[in-house]
Amino acid sequence: MSHIEGIDRITYGVEDLAACKRFFLDWGLRLVHEQPTGLDFESLNGCEIRIRKSDDPSLPPAVEAGPTLREVVWGVPAGADLDVLRPHLSGQPSFREQDGVLSCVDPNGIGVGFRISRKRKIDIVGTPANSWGNAARIDRPSPVYERAEPVEVGHVVFFTDALAPTTAFYEALGFRLSDRYPGRGHFLRCSERGGHHDLFLLQTPEAKRGLNHVAFTVRDLHEVIGGGLHLSRCGWETQLGPGRHPISSALFWYFKNPAGALVEYYADEDVLTENWTPRDFEPGPTVFAEWAVAGGIDGNTRRQKAAAAPEPGRFMTEKRG
Repeated sequence: MSHIEGIDRITYGVEDLAACKRFFLDWGLRLVHEQPTGLDFESLNGCEIRIRKSDDPSLPPAVEAGPTLREVVWGVPAGADLDVLRPHLSGQPSFREQDGVLSCVDPNGIGVGFRISRKRKIDIVGTPANSWGNAARIDRPSPVYERAEPVEVGHVVFFTDALAPTTAFYEALGFRLSDRYPGRGHFLRCSERGGHHDLFLLQTPEAKRGLNHVAFTVRDLHEVIGGGLHLSRCGWETQLGPGRHPISSALFWYFKNPAGALVEYYADEDVLTENWTPRDFEPGPTVFAEWAVAGGIDGNTRRQKAAAAPEPGRFMTEKRG
């Protein structure tokens, strides 16, 4: 069995490079390379975020119109892990081995690859929380973040019309089922022990393919709030947040993204082991979010904006129309 460590690189195909540059700089990523055909960003630990023009011939085909995510590359610790994965990938559409990456197209039509991880180990920790009976922070105030600096890409979420075969594809690579909406959605983690999910596959009644969101891990709840307020002050539009997921326990804030669909700041998700038993849930807005601020918090006044409630029976981050 291979050891998959998490998302190492993502690549978007976009229409407006200038808007994407502004957005991801405001988001807190570091721009490491810029050229007329694309942008290369990285997070604190070196996770790569590539932005390319939609018509770039090197990209896997898009599964939906407009800007969207085109490829997810996962990191492994050693070449031996690539050797284990190669037989599972080589029979898939568009398989190739180039620049140290084994890549193909998954059953949902999304480009997927594996390489020896290029992420760096970093020495940062979130702020301990003081819960009742467990004071972990004494004589030390919590920080106030003026903006976020994401640690890494923590997970990706795709709409699919092929839930069963796409899930089976990832399970054959070593992914584990964490929780599920029977017949509607599967939360998968890339290793036996780790965060609640690295990949979420969601099959809506419309049975469409596409990107729902990309989630960036930050240090703690305080950075979720600081980052969200900064994005709001910069004029970017909240889709939902701040709020809390009851399924993974994570705190979140979602923004609309010129590179496609949504992006999320999140922190404090559940950590699972081989002892975890997957649970079944019925989909719905209150299962997606225990509480959330519709329309976001204004970055200047810190008050909730007026916004309509989600349509009954729909996920709160679903695109409309």
